Amino acid sequence: MTPAIRTQGLRKTYAHIVAVDGVDLEVERGEIFGLLGPNGAGKTTALEIIEGLRTPDEGDAEVLGQRPWPRDRALLRRIGVQLQASSFFEKLTAAEQIGTFAEFYGVPRADADAMLERVGLTESAGVETGKLSGGQMQRLSIGCSLVHRPELVFLDEPTAALDPQARRNLWDLARGVRDEGATVVLTTHSMEEAETLCDRVAIMDAGRIVVTGTPMRLVRDLDAPVRISLPPDAIEEDEARALPGVDAVETNESGLLLRGASAADILAGLAERRLLNGLQVRGATLEDVFLHHTGREYRA
Repeated sequence: MTPAIRTQGLRKTYAHIVAVDGVDLEVERGEIFGLLGPNGAGKTTALEIIEGLRTPDEGDAEVLGQRPWPRDRALLRRIGVQLQASSFFEKLTAAEQIGTFAEFYGVPRADADAMLERVGLTESAGVETGKLSGGQMQRLSIGCSLVHRPELVFLDEPTAALDPQARRNLWDLARGVRDEGATVVLTTHSMEEAETLCDRVAIMDAGRIVVTGTPMRLVRDLDAPVRISLPPDAIEEDEARALPGVDAVETNESGLLLRGASAADILAGLAERRLLNGLQVRGATLEDVFLHHTGREYRA
């Protein structure tokens, strides 16, 4: 079976700005794939090319085995797209809005009502879209992108305006869509979201894909030190530095932060001193991988 998405050498330039610089990408069918990167990395432009909203200056792409441009009505019925910003008819109610999208694809009204419930908007069905909150508008946008049961779904920062409960519900929805056989591609600035939700991720910077893999493998390959936090006054700094496995010690308002390659060695030394109460152990995360590959400087 062909991949859900395959690109080769995608390139897009605006004046002197290279937005997408030779992107090679492959997304397998039936996975949740995250495209990560700092602001201005080229993520949105790359996805808009793949979605058929823009044409590249160079390179090629296949989506579900078809070329996305020139725009193909048959392909459009097989994909769903939720953009960062969506415009709705403000006087239509939430139910009328999603019902309109359903009619575009010949979907029964009952399916539209079911999708409205699935994104948690049943109680707001009669509210005009212009009066919905930002989070409700975001959920409506996601519902409209899914109402026709597409094979491939693009979600561009889908949880940006959502509260923690709605965000978790959206994660469950994305997993459910994946489990029903669809492929989900999302962009997000939440590393927790990507690490929890995505089967694989690609990190993009300066228009290029810099690394791709499962979150677990990328974290493991980083080989970052373990960090162990101790409460204040638990141990003297000099004694902490002498513990087996400790490579560095930092003092902050919360206490001591020990760094080292082996958590087992450090914890064994702390256990001998009966200092395990109140400590916190933290290994590397996807955020560490992200910062390692993209740097820590502010982006415009």
